[in-house]
Amino acid sequence: MAACLLLLLTGLCLSGGVRSQFLSASSVPSAASAVWEKFSHWSEFHSRMYHYGTFPSDFLWGVMSSAYQIEGGWNADGKGASIWDTFTHKIPTFIPEAATGDVACDSYNKLDQDLNQIKALGVRSYRTGDVNPKGVDYYNRLLDGLVSLNVTPVVTLYHWDLPQALQDVGGWDNQDMIQHFNSYADFCFKTFGDRVKFWITFNDPFSVAWKGYGSGEMPPSLKVNPGQVPYRVGHILLKAHATVYHTYADVYRPAQKGLVSVALNADWYEPLDVNVPRELEAADRAMQFRLGWFAHPIFKNGDYPEAMKYQVGNKSEIQRLSASRLPTFTEEEKSFIRGTADVFCVNHQTTRIAKYSTQQLTPHSYQYDWDVLEEELMQFPQTGIQGPRAVPWGLRRVLNWIKQEYGDPEVYVTENSMGTER
Repeated sequence: MAACLLLLLTGLCLSGGVRSQFLSASSVPSAASAVWEKFSHWSEFHSRMYHYGTFPSDFLWGVMSSAYQIEGGWNADGKGASIWDTFTHKIPTFIPEAATGDVACDSYNKLDQDLNQIKALGVRSYRTGDVNPKGVDYYNRLLDGLVSLNVTPVVTLYHWDLPQALQDVGGWDNQDMIQHFNSYADFCFKTFGDRVKFWITFNDPFSVAWKGYGSGEMPPSLKVNPGQVPYRVGHILLKAHATVYHTYADVYRPAQKGLVSVALNADWYEPLDVNVPRELEAADRAMQFRLGWFAHPIFKNGDYPEAMKYQVGNKSEIQRLSASRLPTFTEEEKSFIRGTADVFCVNHQTTRIAKYSTQQLTPHSYQYDWDVLEEELMQFPQTGIQGPRAVPWGLRRVLNWIKQEYGDPEVYVTENSMGTER
């Protein structure tokens, strides 16, 4: 995966956030299905049409990295192992050694060179993550250097890189992580908040919950109970995010006047045939299970999408379980979670076809709960990462869907890229 990802931002307005208005639960299918009805009838020529123009003068371009991808020094200065260290050190020997973070881009020892490259690129924002208390000096020097270049730091508190010691006690499947994460975030706000005015709690919590604790594609690479554990992890991630948001809003925002959000996976799903109702509903369901899983509680009503609650609840009943595998929030928790983002942050990489399919009931799995099969758009080029194809028009459609579904929030595109081999 490329270490630097394109960052598209509207002009930053760091004047402090206001909790979003209460929105009613989405219908099934959601009213945002109008987006497919508008765009999916476009001809191939119309969809691929190139739009010429210029970006406004206050448009903010930037680059992004995660700590594991670039820092190196994985065990320097007393730093403990992370779940990625554990994962990559077990990778089969045919994977190049560079796939680990032992050296990576060695930013830990080459910070000045990195700052010079950022200056040469002419970008105005830089997003990084995973602050380690042992590396406080490194991050202070990085932030001071960025500010001196008039580059806006955007800090992600968690970019998939959990200390192995916390994973050993359950990781994100342990309720205690909520307070551990809040204490860590509080430290970051207190230490770096004078220079950081834009915080992202989690990068792509969908991948943390499903790929880390369901499919096993990512660290900690668990897949023992994919029908329950990913939902439990997602539940904890939402409460941890909301707790950190309130800590910043109550304690630090009055003086620091920054923004807090969460970067959500927002790949687009195109229906197999927009003229067939069940295919359109399958695409809508895919969006609700992927983006809506975390966006619906935060940006609508503090609860999961109705499509998720119906699908998981119905399948759990058929599976003769005493309760739905999807956890429930109390009314107090719904109120606590709703509105805990100052802007809507989007990670968009690709577009896929969503095809209706009655999926198997056993084994229990988040993947089967959708009743959707995903297919690639084979006419578009393969990227350096297996699976995601470069489909330029998907971003326009997902932004329209977000506008329809979540009451036209201010949107920041925090990732939009094409993976390369190097």
